[in-house]
Amino acid sequence: MDLKVAGPALAAVIGIVIWGLADQEGFAAVTGAALGWILDNLGWLFATIATAIVVFVIALGFSRYGAIRLGGDEERPEFSTPAWIAMMFAAGMGIGLLFYGAYEPLNHYRNAPPGVAGEDVSAAFAHALLHWTLHPWSMYAIVGLAIAYGTFRLGRPQLISAAFIPLIGAKRAAGPLGRTIDVLAVFSTVFGTAASLAVGATQIGAGMEFTGLVGSAGTGLFVTVVVVLGVAYLASAMSGVGRGIRWLSNINMVLASVLALFVLLLGPTVAALDALPMAVGSYLDQLPRMAFRTAANQDGSAGEWLSSWTLFWWAWWISWSPFVGMFLARISRGRTIREFLAGVILVPSVVSAAWFAIFGGSAIHLERDGRGIWGDGTPEFILFRLLDQLPFAAAASGVAMVLLGTFFITSADSASTVMATMSQYGRTTPSPWLSAIWGTMTGLVAVLFLVTGGEDTLTALQTILIVAGSPFLLVAAGLAVSVAAGVAKDPLYLDERERRRFALRLARERRISRDEAAALG
Repeated sequence: MDLKVAGPALAAVIGIVIWGLADQEGFAAVTGAALGWILDNLGWLFATIATAIVVFVIALGFSRYGAIRLGGDEERPEFSTPAWIAMMFAAGMGIGLLFYGAYEPLNHYRNAPPGVAGEDVSAAFAHALLHWTLHPWSMYAIVGLAIAYGTFRLGRPQLISAAFIPLIGAKRAAGPLGRTIDVLAVFSTVFGTAASLAVGATQIGAGMEFTGLVGSAGTGLFVTVVVVLGVAYLASAMSGVGRGIRWLSNINMVLASVLALFVLLLGPTVAALDALPMAVGSYLDQLPRMAFRTAANQDGSAGEWLSSWTLFWWAWWISWSPFVGMFLARISRGRTIREFLAGVILVPSVVSAAWFAIFGGSAIHLERDGRGIWGDGTPEFILFRLLDQLPFAAAASGVAMVLLGTFFITSADSASTVMATMSQYGRTTPSPWLSAIWGTMTGLVAVLFLVTGGEDTLTALQTILIVAGSPFLLVAAGLAVSVAAGVAKDPLYLDERERRRFALRLARERRISRDEAAALG
């Protein structure tokens, strides 16, 4: 174990958990003040860096550097394209889509974003796709590309710090600066993963209440869900057996597909199908205005909305980027940069757009028909109210709860392994006991989210995650600069540039020879 990474990261996580549980009011006051400062002073930075990363990865994919392979020049992909896309699809699905698939478009429809008229369906979908398509997957892509390029092309360790070598040099990357970067990556991943676990636990509890399995879902039940499912993912992490997780991941993909088809075919099919092209068109039309919105918009009144939505999402995606980025890197060896970026950005974005069209389109259509999907606006119940309007509602709700549980286990287990890798010198197969330690820390942070949030877990989650995820935003921006510096010195590009120089010199010499011969003649 690299104590210079694991030690500070563990100390910071344990300290925050103890502080948050022992002094909930003081903890909430400090994090609330920190959130206010970030909104007032750094909102512009979130908007600028998030969109700059999107522009950078698209430009890189279309550039001459796109032909560089993530491996040797003659190396071919480790996985077939269909298998690679299937794994990418699995990476694009998760607890978040189940929680927000129906809730976010419906919320934006009923509670219009700043500068949008009420009950604007196109704007509702545009904002949902802003938070779930190009921007998040570009953040994942830049982290994954930096790791894959450094590891498979240049033979460096699977560490975020090693990806900074083109920018800060090998000595600094192995020194205190590099260790600080890895500590931030681990710290960020703990909070990003814990946020997903907390969201999953609240929705599982809501599903149990909605279907009559329990009388009333509260913090005690949510914590119990975290503990029970935590034992499952810790057992998996300690076993060191990857086959079970791969099996569960395949089940996740199948169940998610079945649930989506169920809602599409037995729900308001035409409304869901109509929603997809409308959502994509509205997103592309409104993208510039949405992407650059800050707290200064609408005469300074947009800050509260941004903290609940766009800034929250950028912080969550940044927090998840070390985990998802490393996963994407591991399955993409042998692909060109262009293939990697196209697959990582387009495939999950298409899946997300289709998911929101099906669940969000159905929810808005049924809400317009007076079916009461919104209810009292509690987000955990929206999915189950939607499923309750369809045939076989109890079975569908059961599938949704099982799917939330399996996503919970696979996400926590995989993230624990990645955190152990980052705190054990980049080992591909870290020690199971270290994975279990990080899994425990993640579970404790999820409990912190639930306990400090009380009846409003989502607000507490948004506040803590924006504060905790903000430092890694600068790391992601630095990775983009480091990738640009690295590929500019890639042997393939240097060889190509040398060949062009030689060809130009040869052509010039031939021209001079012809001119001299013509003069003598």
